[in-house]
Amino acid sequence: MGAAATVWGRAEQQDFRARVRGALLGGAIGDALGAGAEGRTLEELREAHGPEGLVDLVPVAGRRGTVTAATQMTLFTVDGLIRAQVRRDTGAWHPPTDLHRAYLRWAATQRYWGPDERRKDIGWLAREEWLYSRRSPSRECLTGLADEVMGTVQTPKNPTARDAGAVVRSAPFGLLVGWEPELVCQLAVECAAQTHGHPTAYLSAGAFAVIVHGLARGGTLDGAVQRALAQLAARPGHQPVTDALKEALGAVRQGIPAAGRVTALAGSGFAEEVLGAAVYCALVGEDVRHGLRLAVNHDGASDATGAVCGGLLGALHGETALPPAWLSELEGRGTLLEIADDFAMEMTQGPALHSPTASAPGWLARYPRGLTELGS
Repeated sequence: MGAAATVWGRAEQQDFRARVRGALLGGAIGDALGAGAEGRTLEELREAHGPEGLVDLVPVAGRRGTVTAATQMTLFTVDGLIRAQVRRDTGAWHPPTDLHRAYLRWAATQRYWGPDERRKDIGWLAREEWLYSRRSPSRECLTGLADEVMGTVQTPKNPTARDAGAVVRSAPFGLLVGWEPELVCQLAVECAAQTHGHPTAYLSAGAFAVIVHGLARGGTLDGAVQRALAQLAARPGHQPVTDALKEALGAVRQGIPAAGRVTALAGSGFAEEVLGAAVYCALVGEDVRHGLRLAVNHDGASDATGAVCGGLLGALHGETALPPAWLSELEGRGTLLEIADDFAMEMTQGPALHSPTASAPGWLARYPRGLTELGS
């Protein structure tokens, strides 16, 4: 895998950083909003919150704005992508391995009470104590990362897993704007197969990444979906994902947005259904708030649909379009902003931070080059 060199002007850097922040914070807001609706039907949501359903953050795990494992794993996706760039200086270049080690660091947060302070090589993210909490991780993510054997497309972990557990962590792949869409898709697919081995699950992750990629490059959502469809076309097992995306596009022309239409698209919560429903909500939402409310008020997987829709809307519009009231209560907002800015700096100014011959020691302390046990 490789990437084309990109020359960044100041305006381009500022726009890119806004979209990175938007994608990560938007996904987390959608995740937090959806967490308050998860496990309840549309009828139950309306009974509890009124005819419009859930329209605001509600307390989950003791506070408003609580995120789930979707946001936790997205953070570690970004961490792994930065590590891959840094480790490239050593002559080693295999991003799926760096992502796998990052996901193993996430898995450690699900097993232990806090970071092992004796270890100086885990980087800063794995020392964030708030991440050491189980927030409804999918069984497939836990079992897929229960040992250090890395799943691949050829020999995937959990080959029957079709839920959206890999999709919800895959927006950061789309932020590799210097990469070509086919490479973005391939990396997302390979990393999804580390926990979710069904073709519709890992191809949905690839399609989501390609859509985010188009948005991060300044494209339209409809155009980004078309590009994702083109990337899917030659891949075995793509038809359910292709059908879900085409159904989402068709639903846009069926009149005023309705919760029943979102429920129909979200179906049983399979990865491609979550992706299709999220794309529909992002396309028809009048603004970020409206789109996210649509994305979580249905009978399906509300937190996953909210997270994917939020990632799309954030990448499309940038951070300033996100609802300030929701953003102000978002758990982990400081961590999300910090790693978003690190990612933007790495992608736009990486050569000034590290090279095969000289590197900023502070950067290497944050993102160590080594590969040791538990993903350092």
